[in-house]
Amino acid sequence: MSEDLQVQDGVRVATNGAGPHPGDMGDKPRTESVYEARERLPEGVISQIVDGELYVSPQPRTVHNRAAGELFRELAPFGKEEGPGGWLHLIEPELHLKRDVLVPDIAGWRRERMPEMPDIVGVKLPPDWVCEVLSPSTEALDRGRKMAVYAREDVGHLWFVDPRSQSLEVFRLEGKGWKQLGVYTGNAVVRAEPFEALPLNLAFLWKR
Repeated sequence: MSEDLQVQDGVRVATNGAGPHPGDMGDKPRTESVYEARERLPEGVISQIVDGELYVSPQPRTVHNRAAGELFRELAPFGKEEGPGGWLHLIEPELHLKRDVLVPDIAGWRRERMPEMPDIVGVKLPPDWVCEVLSPSTEALDRGRKMAVYAREDVGHLWFVDPRSQSLEVFRLEGKGWKQLGVYTGNAVVRAEPFEALPLNLAFLWKR
């Protein structure tokens, strides 16, 4: 997928979430300028800063939102005191990870690391698990630069949910690299790390 770049007030803006652009290393804007440009963006767009570059994407389509919402609901038992418990989950949290600002579709923290939900805008504590719901406009960014940031920040598990192919990809961080644990499709019922304590029925993610 080719990258579509625009310039806003002297700041390079990647508008489709694609991968690196030739010359990135030599002409990155100041981080402060990128943050200023992000603050000026209109409401209704999702903006992230990855490796010194601002990525802007529109609000996702309904099938994307449904998959994320249904997965969040399916994982609800892990956020309760009874049952498997032990987790705090957020939909589209803003993660401030060093100089990067990432917005995954869902992120989760083990309660021993985050006992209570902080009342803040940007969470600086890296999550223990992240899920990205893939779309044509953001898949290259999710699989590329963002995946690398999650590894750098020692996020233990990463899931990719793709409503188009009706698939779930599960990764575990081993050392500084990702190991794929499995790819599950269609209406499979799976026990996937780190939530293998309960079965997950994928059919709910695609149902319309």
